[in-house]
Amino acid sequence: MKALVTGATGFVGPYLLRHLRACGDEVIGAGDAESGFDVVDRDGVLDAFTTYRPDVVYHLAARSHVGASWHDPIATLRVNVEGTANVLDAAVAAGVRRVLVVGSAEEYGRVDEQQPLTEDTPARPLSPYGASKAAAALLALQAQLAGRVETVRVRPFSHTGPGQSAAFVVPAVAARVAAAERDGLDEIRLGARTPVRDFSDVRDVVAAYALLLERGARGETYNICSGRGRSIRDVLDALVARSSAKPAVEVDPERYRRLSEERNALVGDAARIRALGWAPAHAFDDTLDALFASYRAAP
Repeated sequence: MKALVTGATGFVGPYLLRHLRACGDEVIGAGDAESGFDVVDRDGVLDAFTTYRPDVVYHLAARSHVGASWHDPIATLRVNVEGTANVLDAAVAAGVRRVLVVGSAEEYGRVDEQQPLTEDTPARPLSPYGASKAAAALLALQAQLAGRVETVRVRPFSHTGPGQSAAFVVPAVAARVAAAERDGLDEIRLGARTPVRDFSDVRDVVAAYALLLERGARGETYNICSGRGRSIRDVLDALVARSSAKPAVEVDPERYRRLSEERNALVGDAARIRALGWAPAHAFDDTLDALFASYRAAP
């Protein structure tokens, strides 16, 4: 099968490319604007799709940092919504069979329901990023319902692994603990430690993407998650336990996410994708081992 992956130069993209190639697929990676592929360049996207003529598309390309979306919501909306529209239109023009559109658990936003959350939980996004992903999901649904192209929508919860930017919470904590160990620091600064998130290994997430592209019901939405909540404090304690440093933690108010106290937990139900045979293959402790080792080895 010939697959095109947008956002191939991001954190998740290289993991997905390796997974698909290991499965025997012919894979084309379309990166970001700096590498010559820009999802907001409508003509450029169309040209790439009609040149490569992929059978299927994994649409990963996005602005993915929640906090940054508050500072530049227009850019977030352009990339995540307009970019998705361009990808879907190009897929139709190129005769693509199926498109997997990557959303986010941030679409759920303000959660009043009992957790873990199912795919039927209403979307009430709190951030521009969450709103952009909810809008992109609606575009994917519209393309499916209108008979333009088959789409499968996914809502991955938090996922991590070596190579993820320290702008995200788990690598941020790992980087600070590793720096404390390396530099002999007795204090690190972090934001809120009480929020609870559902963390997965990025390798399990890309395996889910591949499974859903092949076997997911057309037009359906799937959570990708572990089903277990862990607090940022739990993550911190686990990383400190791996370190020879035992730094005190200073609360940094500037690191608090906007509205974080209004949505203190986000944990998903993965029953729908598990029914297709998917299950996490990597223990979170092993994920932390690999992530912390990567920051220990960093110069």
